[in-house]
Amino acid sequence: MSLPTTPTIPGNDALTGGFADPVFDAQSVFKMMMDAMARPGTIQTVISDIAPPAPLDIAAGAIGLTLCDHDTPVWLSAGLAKSAMPEWLSFHTGATVTSERIEARFAFIEAGVALASFNQFAVGTQEYPDRSTTLVLEIEALKGGKELALSGPGIADIRMIAPVGLPDTFLRIWNDNRALFPRGVDLVLTAGRQFLCLPRTTKIIATEM
Repeated sequence: MSLPTTPTIPGNDALTGGFADPVFDAQSVFKMMMDAMARPGTIQTVISDIAPPAPLDIAAGAIGLTLCDHDTPVWLSAGLAKSAMPEWLSFHTGATVTSERIEARFAFIEAGVALASFNQFAVGTQEYPDRSTTLVLEIEALKGGKELALSGPGIADIRMIAPVGLPDTFLRIWNDNRALFPRGVDLVLTAGRQFLCLPRTTKIIATEM
């Protein structure tokens, strides 16, 4: 006869640090997400005072609180998986963490993680391209780096961004992802309180220095 197991009780880090006004704050972040997806490369700033577990930044935490729920499996990179984030996300949203990237609707990746490809995540199908993973990638900063030129839907001509801390292979990875259209992942870059979105339809090229 096996002994009964003691249920896991979330620590204080998991119970605190969420939205002060969940409905208002989530609506605000959701509106910013929709605007950022419609206008790729435009920087949004989260004003809600939340305290997600380190090393998660405020923007990524706010996106998690807004978009994740019990129907959205979430994949976490190693540093986040070892933090209080799994319990924090579960307590505040009901979302479950999966170890399988292909199963995740959302993936959160802390700054500095090496990425070889996006194809390890769900890229959808020709019939259901929306059944893909949205990647939330933390970087050092959204301004001050090497300029990249964006074009495509939602961009009248060219929009410039200059993120700091993208993987060295980012442009190759992104071009491979874009070639899958209408399949592919959508990407959110976050830094501190700020974020910008890069839908799979966005063309990105490096500019000459």
